[in-house]
Amino acid sequence: MTTVESRHPALAPYTLASLPLRNRLAVAPMTRVSAEPDGTPTDRMAEYYREYAAGGFGLIITEGAYPDLTHSQGYANQPGMATDRHIAGWRTVVDAVHDEGATIIAQLMHAGAISQGNAYGYDSIGPSAVLPRGQMMAAYGGTGAWSTPRAMTAGDIDAAVEGFAAAAINARAAGFDGVEIHGANGYLLDQFLTDYTNRRTDEFGGAVGNRIRLTAAVLSAIRDAVGDFPVGVRLSQTKVNDFTYRWPGAEDDARVIFEALDDATYLHIAGDGGSTITRLAREVSGRPVIANGGLADQRRATDILDREHADVLAFGQAALANPDLPHRLRAGVDLAGFDAEMLRPTATLASAAEWRRRCDQLPR
Repeated sequence: MTTVESRHPALAPYTLASLPLRNRLAVAPMTRVSAEPDGTPTDRMAEYYREYAAGGFGLIITEGAYPDLTHSQGYANQPGMATDRHIAGWRTVVDAVHDEGATIIAQLMHAGAISQGNAYGYDSIGPSAVLPRGQMMAAYGGTGAWSTPRAMTAGDIDAAVEGFAAAAINARAAGFDGVEIHGANGYLLDQFLTDYTNRRTDEFGGAVGNRIRLTAAVLSAIRDAVGDFPVGVRLSQTKVNDFTYRWPGAEDDARVIFEALDDATYLHIAGDGGSTITRLAREVSGRPVIANGGLADQRRATDILDREHADVLAFGQAALANPDLPHRLRAGVDLAGFDAEMLRPTATLASAAEWRRRCDQLPR
């Protein structure tokens, strides 16, 4: 149990670029693999996201949705953002969240080399034909070693960029308040940024300024497609299949990366909540920063905002354990501890009505 204080700076309203938020508390993207086999979001997903909105979060960032029907899907039952059925399913989710007064952003994710479940029959692709480290993730239906991806051609790269842009248009059509480009955690864009998975000798390989080029191209294409629609970028150093990796050039690499993405609405830094790298992202890019990682310690979370290391705090495990986390902060009530069982795709939260009832019982 983590003790919290009744007055928390994250409870104050905040405007994330053009997006008015009722507070600085966000739900981080968390894969749930609970869509239909064709990637259509379900009513169960709508209730799952509604519960966070009813619990008081100002911003919800969805789990990663695959942007195209070829190589981008990462897991079986992952939601997509590529078809009319996907759009209709997501619209139900968006409406549920908006009904509870929260803002919702769609994360767009291309799995690349660490795809472990593609319903469309395509093999995995990546920047280079390099076998991913580690093993497939059992929690998301994988088993055994990864397969070696096919190195992407120039045509593959163009198609991936176009897929992201088309998915952003679809997300706007579904009613989302913005989109987030998943450039983190070992997925395709991060594979291009990572030195040992990117052995290319063209304009997308070599120096860090080249390795971040694909993420910047995706950002530019989405900007061209949707104009001033909010577009964030999520970045991390660690990966789902490599928890020890760090950018080889440390701060020098970070500066190059952040400068290349200065057209983003915001940067979302995962795994380094409140660290020097998070503060540097804010300083170099001149953009708002969402911090994610280790924020269940509320004194640390308060310090991040007070020292202006970040503008919004995103919670993963703490949100799973406490869908009403903002109400608990306001009431000065302890946060429940995280149980790994909550990560099971079949795990469900109480109904939105039940969470509202519990929240109403908290002291104000």
